[in-house]
Amino acid sequence: MGNPPTALQYVQWGNSDIDDIPRPFVTAGPNQVTSRLELPEHRHRKCELIYAVKGVLTCKIDGSLWTVFPQCAVWIPSGTPHMCQAFGKTEYYALFIDPRVSPQLPRTCCTMAVSALFREALIRAAQFPALYPLDGPEVRLLPVILDELRAARTEDHRLPLPSDPNLRRLLNMMMSAPEDKASVSQWAARCALSERTLSRKIRQETGMSLWRWRHQLHVTLALQRMAGGDSVQEVAMDLGYETASSFITMFKKTIGKPPGRYLAERRGLNDS
Repeated sequence: MGNPPTALQYVQWGNSDIDDIPRPFVTAGPNQVTSRLELPEHRHRKCELIYAVKGVLTCKIDGSLWTVFPQCAVWIPSGTPHMCQAFGKTEYYALFIDPRVSPQLPRTCCTMAVSALFREALIRAAQFPALYPLDGPEVRLLPVILDELRAARTEDHRLPLPSDPNLRRLLNMMMSAPEDKASVSQWAARCALSERTLSRKIRQETGMSLWRWRHQLHVTLALQRMAGGDSVQEVAMDLGYETASSFITMFKKTIGKPPGRYLAERRGLNDS
């Protein structure tokens, strides 16, 4: 008869949607992407945690673009519509938790660092059969996962996406030419808006000034590139910075630490 299918196999073989697996938690993985992944918008009754082992994932959730870097995860509450993309070689796990198992599960989306213990718990849970026994040792891993989830350090890797058509056009222009050093008045003219209107609209829709929002975009693009192996120098030049040090200064003001230290911490978590 062979071994019973894991959650990943259970879904891949078309046996059921993940919400139909009658267990308090299920973990699917490792999911591996060799070139490109694009999952259209969907939702689950179960809460979902997407943990990136290698590569970078982006998830569009609640009008924002959330970036999931290696050794980080994004939390998606029950019933929240989301779509996901991955480019290049990517490996990730997906944890699904019945929202009824704990009233202390996060109620809003967030990104978080994944500890070594949390990572090992996810990897171990992914080896369980989809229909593991409810009175077996598998269930005892759930309190560990919940404890690690509550203790995880949250990180803000969110880029608010404006809904206004003019601002969406601005976003597309900035993403296609991130090195463009146009002034606020020049960006406003390209969007057929006054400078005051542009500044007001971007703050209303993103909660940020134009320059802070642009810096957040640069950090998102930079971390995607550096996770793929590009150097700080290469990324700084491609994003239009005169020197690597000026880029590092912007990065540190936005994230709270320089890119080299941030990436070293991510590698440290991977090696621990």
